[in-house]
Amino acid sequence: MDVPQRMKVARIAQPGAARFELDDAAVPTPGPGQVLIRVESCGVNFSDVKRRRGDVYPFETAFPFVPGAEIAGSIVAVGPGVDGLSTGSRVFALAGAGGSGGYAQFALSYARTVAPIPAGLSFDVASVLLVAGTTAKLILRDVARLAPGETVLVPAATGGVGSFALQIARRRGAAKVIALVGHESKRARAMALGAHDVVVCESDRWPDAVLGLTDGRGVDVALESNGGASLEQTLRCLASFGRLVVYGASNGRSATLSGEATERFLYAPAPNQALLAFNLGGWFSDRSATASDALGELIAEVAAGHIVAPEIRAMPLASAAQAHALLEDRKVSGKLVLEPWS
Repeated sequence: MDVPQRMKVARIAQPGAARFELDDAAVPTPGPGQVLIRVESCGVNFSDVKRRRGDVYPFETAFPFVPGAEIAGSIVAVGPGVDGLSTGSRVFALAGAGGSGGYAQFALSYARTVAPIPAGLSFDVASVLLVAGTTAKLILRDVARLAPGETVLVPAATGGVGSFALQIARRRGAAKVIALVGHESKRARAMALGAHDVVVCESDRWPDAVLGLTDGRGVDVALESNGGASLEQTLRCLASFGRLVVYGASNGRSATLSGEATERFLYAPAPNQALLAFNLGGWFSDRSATASDALGELIAEVAAGHIVAPEIRAMPLASAAQAHALLEDRKVSGKLVLEPWS
């Protein structure tokens, strides 16, 4: 197809700004090892919100910038040194090559992060698999190494990662999957996705409810995505020989442990627990074969109907600010995507 010279992008000018600028920009040219993708759908993630706000993040964000890492669309140009990928192919990919974000009509991706979309899978569903789905799969399969018969605690259980994690935990044979949700209205959805029990986090005493559901033993695997004091609260829920995996800080504050909690974790007496940190980008850059394998496994499970994608709410590119506001206000069940051509 003919590639235009200009495109629309949703750009944020400076850290903390709530308003996106819908700008006209030059369509980038793929460099070595890169492909140019016409973006049909881009997942909206809390990592986008954190970078927009200027929160603590694993790498520095240069402003102005175009957010968006999780995209699906069609390849329209291929850079030097790229084998096995051709124009016209329907793919999902991680945007960001050359600083090119996914809140745009075209974006660059490194070829190693590109995978074909199976027949029958929509662009919107495909766009939520790469970040949210692969994060859940890698955490439970490769980082925490969840074993059959173990218990699991899943926060933000009706969101993107949480929706996948509930189902993956059940498929891996978890004996009890406990979902954490922020409001009673999300209970039924969490149960439908596979939770055995649901805890509504209406106060800081929610760890007591989790311990009650495990007869005081705690859980074998816990995910943590909120940040701040939530890490210490989640650690209270962890059983001996348990594994706690931190993969985000949606409230904008780095996860912290008080001196008392650190003392208890390390010395009083040492409970043989593991505290692990997860970043998806590192897996695709340093362990790309494992990340690709996890994605391929997830694609097969979704295609076969064993795992269902989160509920998807699609919005136009011009509504990027509204999408971020919905995430920050915790008013989203499932997944938000932007459709740059709508």
